[in-house]
Amino acid sequence: MNVKDLVEVNPKKMSGVPVFTGTRVPINHLFEYLESGETLPEFLRQFPSVTREQALGVLELSKESLLASHEIAA
Repeated sequence: MNVKDLVEVNPKKMSGVPVFTGTRVPINHLFEYLESGETLPEFLRQFPSVTREQALGVLELSKESLLASHEIAA
């Protein structure tokens, strides 16, 4: 999946907050759920419009971004 399949930013949708593509669910909700100790399956139950593939894709993009910044800093 590419970024456009995962994340949508539209000023007319949720005031431009990044959301999962095709939904109104902010990406940040996924991280907040995980930070609070909830599981990915629980997040997906609460937000059924988000697919497992989208959630895992966003986590993978975040990981890749962090690893890329670490390589640049090293």
